[in-house]
Amino acid sequence: MLEVSMGKKKHKKEKTAALRSLPPDSQTSPPPETVDYNKELRRLHEETVKLQEWVRHEKKKICIVFEGRDGAGKGGTIRALTERVSPRIFRVVALPAPTEREKSQMYVQRYLPHLPAASEVVIFDRSWYNRAGVERVMGFCTERQVEAFLSTTPGVERAMIDSGIILLKYWLEVSQDEQTRRLESRMEDGRKIWKLSDMDLKSYERWYDYSRARDAMFKATDTPWAPWFVINSDDKKRARLNIIRHILDSIPYEGIPRDKPKLPKRDKDPDYVEPNYPFKMVPLKY
Repeated sequence: MLEVSMGKKKHKKEKTAALRSLPPDSQTSPPPETVDYNKELRRLHEETVKLQEWVRHEKKKICIVFEGRDGAGKGGTIRALTERVSPRIFRVVALPAPTEREKSQMYVQRYLPHLPAASEVVIFDRSWYNRAGVERVMGFCTERQVEAFLSTTPGVERAMIDSGIILLKYWLEVSQDEQTRRLESRMEDGRKIWKLSDMDLKSYERWYDYSRARDAMFKATDTPWAPWFVINSDDKKRARLNIIRHILDSIPYEGIPRDKPKLPKRDKDPDYVEPNYPFKMVPLKY
């Protein structure tokens, strides 16, 4: 079993202290019983399709960054967001560990080719902010490299926005108890075991190192032109709904008029005969 010590959190008015604890009651929402998840998600999916058609028609460029602790629900949120849209327009980027060649490049260089072109929505499942988080905490880079990243990133994001990219950045925060429950679930569920890596286990015991890294990241990169939006994700379904709603509210999309499609009549060919071919049929086991 995973073990975690729960320290008492002090709720202060200062910004950094508030970010460090992120108490669940820092956000208000309707009681769970008043939210029909599937009904709301269907309604939001209809809006994401409208957003997609607007992006395609108006040749817009949107970049959405998802960051957060391990087990915070980034993957599930991204799946909920992209479930009903075209992967040709909504493109998810989840880069593996950098190669030796990429390690020798300017840090942000490996991410630049994945930024959106016209008529694209690019979603980063972790992003250039790896340097401020896992790389810093696990010692994969020097403090000098971290400080350089934190000081230059606001300018890079300013350049992205000046080029016409709509940039949205989300941090999903999960409590210690809920993170423990989710990681234990990955150990016990054969469908989820692939989601648990050695790095997750090493990161798990360094909760407060990640808290300090997160606080420093927010302080340096939470800018007026590229702010961070934070959500408590202990309730995964509610977090998904609220993030998708926030994305839709943050982008000035409009419905694109289109003619209602109508199926044409099928052709008729009385001379066609089905072939007598020994097809290899899939066995019906269910």
